[in-house]
Amino acid sequence: MKVINLSEQNSILNQYMAEIRDEKYQQNRMVFRKNIQRIGEFMAMEISKTLRYAPEEVTTPLGTAIVNIPQDKLVVATILRAGLPFHQGFLNIFDHAENAFVSAFRVYTNREHTEVGVHTQYMASPSIEGKTLIITDPMLATGGSMAAGYEALLKNGTPQAIHIASVIATPEGIDMVKKALPEENATIWVAAIDPGMNEHKYIVPGFGDCGDLCYGEKL
Repeated sequence: MKVINLSEQNSILNQYMAEIRDEKYQQNRMVFRKNIQRIGEFMAMEISKTLRYAPEEVTTPLGTAIVNIPQDKLVVATILRAGLPFHQGFLNIFDHAENAFVSAFRVYTNREHTEVGVHTQYMASPSIEGKTLIITDPMLATGGSMAAGYEALLKNGTPQAIHIASVIATPEGIDMVKKALPEENATIWVAAIDPGMNEHKYIVPGFGDCGDLCYGEKL
């Protein structure tokens, strides 16, 4: 399984990442959501380079042109709720993609909030049989939500290729996904890999709770 860390190359993505990490920028939810969306757009463009293409004839007002068109049938799946602006970034690029949504969220299993489980409550998805599946979730911390989301989506078929897309990941989260997904035809895409997590399983240095920063604190 390939892991592609986009922070290893210099690009405008670094500016978006600096802004979502910055406490001052985080005070403006609209700006924060927009940057998460732009990171999704950037990552989608990179993933688009890996798809299968074939030449097709397009009629113009003055003649015909041969254009290489992607042939993969795409399903963009998102882990709710933090994944919504990230998902929109992917849809801005893959506007013909089908969509899937999974509610897989962390649940603290002890009073000290140091042990985490994952609860999957809701899924809406088309068939993913033989399609290219892109699962987006901004934070790949423990990897539990991503693994649970993938397992839920498999109820609707077996994809021919899988792309896991996250803004920030930890080595532990990447290891969890590697164990849950097949070794072949699967790729993990991240904009940064941070060293680890604190005692409450938040990525450090990270940027905080993505869902809260996008939409406000939850009870």
